[in-house]
Amino acid sequence: MSEMDPVVGIDLGTTNSVVATVRDGVPLVIPNRSGQQLTPSVVAVARNGKALVGALAKRQAITNAENTVYAAKRLIGRRWGSKEVEDARRVLPYTLVAGPDGNDVRITLGGKPVSVAEISAQVLGELRADAEAWFGVPVSRAVITVPAYFNDGQRQATKAAGRIAGLEVLRIINEPTSAALAYGFGKKLEKKVVVFDLGGGTFDISVLDIGQSVYDVVAVGGDTYLGGEDFDRRVMDWLTFNFARENGGVDLRQDKMALQRLRDAAERARCQLSSTPTADIHLPFLVAGGDGKAALHLTKQFTRDKLEELTKDLVERCVAVTEKTLKDAGVRPAQVDEVILVGGMTRMPRVQKAVRDFFGREPCKGVHPDEVVALGAAIQAHALAAPPKPGSEVLLLDVTPQNLGILVVGGYFQTIIPRNTTVPTNQTHLFTTVQDNQTSVRIAVLQGESDKATDNELLGEFVLAGIRPARRGEVSIEITFDISADGIVGVSARDVATGQEQSINVTATSGLTEDELKRIIDENLDDLLEKKQSTVDLERSRARVTTAIAEIEALVPAVQAALERSRFGRDAVQKAEGVLARARLALDGKDTAELARVEEALERTLQLFKGLAASPPQGA
Repeated sequence: MSEMDPVVGIDLGTTNSVVATVRDGVPLVIPNRSGQQLTPSVVAVARNGKALVGALAKRQAITNAENTVYAAKRLIGRRWGSKEVEDARRVLPYTLVAGPDGNDVRITLGGKPVSVAEISAQVLGELRADAEAWFGVPVSRAVITVPAYFNDGQRQATKAAGRIAGLEVLRIINEPTSAALAYGFGKKLEKKVVVFDLGGGTFDISVLDIGQSVYDVVAVGGDTYLGGEDFDRRVMDWLTFNFARENGGVDLRQDKMALQRLRDAAERARCQLSSTPTADIHLPFLVAGGDGKAALHLTKQFTRDKLEELTKDLVERCVAVTEKTLKDAGVRPAQVDEVILVGGMTRMPRVQKAVRDFFGREPCKGVHPDEVVALGAAIQAHALAAPPKPGSEVLLLDVTPQNLGILVVGGYFQTIIPRNTTVPTNQTHLFTTVQDNQTSVRIAVLQGESDKATDNELLGEFVLAGIRPARRGEVSIEITFDISADGIVGVSARDVATGQEQSINVTATSGLTEDELKRIIDENLDDLLEKKQSTVDLERSRARVTTAIAEIEALVPAVQAALERSRFGRDAVQKAEGVLARARLALDGKDTAELARVEEALERTLQLFKGLAASPPQGA
């Protein structure tokens, strides 16, 4: 891989997202254009119709709650009517609606329904623009991480988001596996490792055997609707209940702006309590006065003990999933060599204590919980894009997180590929017809843990037609499941006697058909090209300004010597110092027009300095 052809790793998070790369053999996080390592996973449409992403979107969330989307990752790839979507509809300030087919989820943003994949694509597009600003050249290839417990639909929808953002997604890899890759990078390890990943919206647990540069995932478990958002919601509910009790039953849940202020306060207090025993929550004028009523304020002292009391069951859910996953792996806690904490929520002391008590050892804190996943993705991206040097090859052996199978007679679920099977893989199972003279069979592809088909996730369905008529049980149908290294599923069915065959690559449950996806990509192409061009122009301007500043500063000694010989030029030097200060400020911004104006001023200053430096002594 050349520096002119960069690839990146992206951790598309629920709360924050991170982009990273490998430079000179070292994985590093690429700061965004504001100089921050983390970019909020927030998308908004401002009141003037302008699209906002990241910190700018998060900053105006309180005054524009209904058009500010956060935690979209919790909705990606989910079906309308699912328990998680119903829960989200009750608490989110923005509006969720059913997609055109009534199955998928859309978000109303700026007055129109938008797919969740498009929301995620805007975050990915912002990270891509940050990377392009950092490299100074276009970026079009990436490895994107997902929770290990994401099902096929959620993985497909994430990959679709990458395509909409103009990225070739080289690989979708699991977040805990990515974190383990970063943890072991450059080390000669022979360890059994557990990655405990509790982030803003999801929880994952993975058991890995690491040795000889092979990262072998033994088992994974998780909950794709358990994370910091749920902890914050408990704090919000407590504040809302107490406020109503103290203020005559005033219900803050009816005021979207008040709720958003509560959410921000809950998040800040929860983070503060990771390092201090108490946190003060003060929200003046939470309810505006008027019509003879006084404004209402909220003031509370919140303690770590109260936070732990409110969220005790959430921590217990993490421990229960961990216990089940280790049982699946056939591993006792005492056999684990290292426990790696990943995700911002693992900073919470009660979470760390739960991990310590379960494993009987101190967890490893030697990785950055917010950045390690993106760094691992960057390592994998680099390995996929450039042939590794002999002896430096890394092999990832990941697994499928949930059982995969089909609907069979009686409404039952027949597993074909069990959970924790190493991918890529393919497996085949023989079935027979269930009716006399049956000429077709509908194949419903499911993923989940229940023996009852309706309790599992429907990934897709197709029909195998043209089966030869015969008595039931006499025609054999061969069903083959194929799972790629990305964990994405393909299914085929074949009449063994006639060879008649039908297959599908399971369609993403984001509800985006291939035609709709292509249309969205085409609609976004002009915008992506414009962003790419503006990013390149910005970096070119910055480079020219940086060069001009360096040339002027190199001339300073000669100019000072000339001033000692001349009575002229001191005012010009003071003005030049002002131009230099303005230029340095412009370098930190994103205003191409301001950079162009500064560039002109620097050019005039440069010519002046050259003249002063070359001026002959007075009286010569």
